[in-house]
Amino acid sequence: MSRDAGRLSLILLFMPFVLWIGLLIILPQLGIGYYSLREKVGFNQFEFGLKNYVDFIGEPVYRNTLLRTAWMSILVTILALIAGFPVAYYIAKIAKERSRAALFLMCLIPLWVSDLVRAYGWIVLLRETGVISTALVKMGIIGQPVEMLYNDITVVMGLVYTVILFMIVPLVSTLQGMDDALLEAGYNLGGSRLTVFRRIIVPYAMPGIVSGCIITFMLTAGSYLTPILLGGKNSSWFTEQIYNQFITRYNWESGSAFGVSLLVFTSFVVWAGLRLTGQSLATTVAKD
Repeated sequence: MSRDAGRLSLILLFMPFVLWIGLLIILPQLGIGYYSLREKVGFNQFEFGLKNYVDFIGEPVYRNTLLRTAWMSILVTILALIAGFPVAYYIAKIAKERSRAALFLMCLIPLWVSDLVRAYGWIVLLRETGVISTALVKMGIIGQPVEMLYNDITVVMGLVYTVILFMIVPLVSTLQGMDDALLEAGYNLGGSRLTVFRRIIVPYAMPGIVSGCIITFMLTAGSYLTPILLGGKNSSWFTEQIYNQFITRYNWESGSAFGVSLLVFTSFVVWAGLRLTGQSLATTVAKD
């Protein structure tokens, strides 16, 4: 009787998670995959095939946009790691116990507002009549207002600001488990700070690094508001192509094919990154 009660409790415990995954992730992906294989042959007439994917591969604009999105997402991930690792290390190993919660809370503050509000915050700062340009003119550093928006640098800055927290959290979680005795042993054996960092800290933090990189890369590649608002007409982000297919052209078949292509391509990049770093997804999740 107790075994049946425990089994029922376990089922009820995991039911919300299963429903969440099934209804909001698996079923929508299956629907997108179904639409991506449909080909219009007439009014409300469809056949199944790979024409949507062939059209995508055969159009250089779409291919180049996808590759550009992947490259920019990798760059954002690298910059988020470079900027986030010192912050995570300070919170996990240097800051006092009482101040860690406050520092972590400060990192969470940007998530209190939506992506739209944060993007418009960057616009207020960087536009031609914005805060920074006006201040530089008043200080005499520049002669006339400068437009700092609508370029790749601004897009990268906005994306790093948006996703850096998702790099810091897994790094803090991993680094907190590192015994300080490992660092002391490294220094006692004559290792320099660079050697200790390279031979002890980085290998120990690798699961957190990989987890953070996967999360930030996938979030960046799937971002829409930040690249569009900060990049303007000069932005060339693949999610905009997906939006145009679904909303502007009302072509759900091509839009679905674009969405599946983005998912497959980003998954391939993640797999390649795991292979290059010698990590496995199962090991990373287990350790993190």
